[in-house]
Amino acid sequence: MSEQGSTGNVLAAICSFFIPGLGQLVQGRILSAALFFLITAAGYALWWLIIPPVISVIVHIWSIVDAARFVPGGIR
Repeated sequence: MSEQGSTGNVLAAICSFFIPGLGQLVQGRILSAALFFLITAAGYALWWLIIPPVISVIVHIWSIVDAARFVPGGIR
């Protein structure tokens, strides 16, 4: 069974570093992967405004941390 800090979580966090949501997709969490990607991509696409890119950076970092801390089956 995979635990927090396992190789799978590290790989998922690295994937999310490059493309937000990819780590969640690697872990099989399709809905959260789509949400992280869409929110981050929309924020980066609106780079000329100030607030959306700031929110996008926060969501991107959240995506990385979420992929690294994921525990299958809930809280342990």
